[in-house]
Amino acid sequence: MRITDVRRAARGARTTRTAALAVTAGLVLLSGAATPAAADSAPSASASDGSEDDDGPTRAGTSFRTATEIEQGRRATANASAGDYLYWSFPADAEQRPTVTATVRLPEGSRAASSTWQVDVYDGLRRRQACQYGAQTRTAAPDTDSVELSCTLRTVRAWSEPWANDPLPGTYYVRLTVTKLAAADRGMPVSTEVRADAKDIGGAAAVDGSLAEPLVPGIAVTSAGEDEAAEDRTAVLSSLEPEDGWASGWWSDRWVWTAVGGMLAALAGVGGYALTRGSGRPSRVPPGA
Repeated sequence: MRITDVRRAARGARTTRTAALAVTAGLVLLSGAATPAAADSAPSASASDGSEDDDGPTRAGTSFRTATEIEQGRRATANASAGDYLYWSFPADAEQRPTVTATVRLPEGSRAASSTWQVDVYDGLRRRQACQYGAQTRTAAPDTDSVELSCTLRTVRAWSEPWANDPLPGTYYVRLTVTKLAAADRGMPVSTEVRADAKDIGGAAAVDGSLAEPLVPGIAVTSAGEDEAAEDRTAVLSSLEPEDGWASGWWSDRWVWTAVGGMLAALAGVGGYALTRGSGRPSRVPPGA
């Protein structure tokens, strides 16, 4: 009977070691799955201000319809007059958190009075989006040479309720203007610089739903006298899209974390069973049982 107990204890120890190794392997798999996600979400350090890759458009639109398109990570510049409304547009996809930065360089020397500048961001439905954080409005003293503004939006959702004002995938518009300006300073020349970036949040912002199409403004061009091929053409007001295309689908890294979590739970159950198996049984079995 003592030999049987020893063999049972040895088998229990081997099972415990096997479960521990399986749990360790699961943790290694979990850390390996998390590393690429963290790398993808980290901002690129290769881009630098003023480099050739950062050079973008050198103009700005004067309305939503004529907004100048810019890509994420590229800066756009424009010369204008104080009092003008300047517009740019950029694409933002689901699970991204866009950040818009703007710099206004004012003429050197003293001006008549201080001026207040503001940057606003609108979605594809032209709904003004609130800034989660950032200096959206700033006042420049008469002797200030430049003003820096920023606006970080909430994370773009793949789907939302019709009554909600959540940011959705599609085109986003940037409007830069002065909200307070002395009459004597109106029309003074200024130079502007705008840049749009986005941080990938990943599956933490995933929702169970998606839009049929991203909110990209467009207008169909059809005519009764045109042929069938021409009738299928669409004049899109914003042609830019993310590098990897529009996602807004059911897949996200949340599925990876869910699968790995299920594996770890199963391994933990096996290990717990191995540790507690036989603890409630009597140490000796009566003869004839």
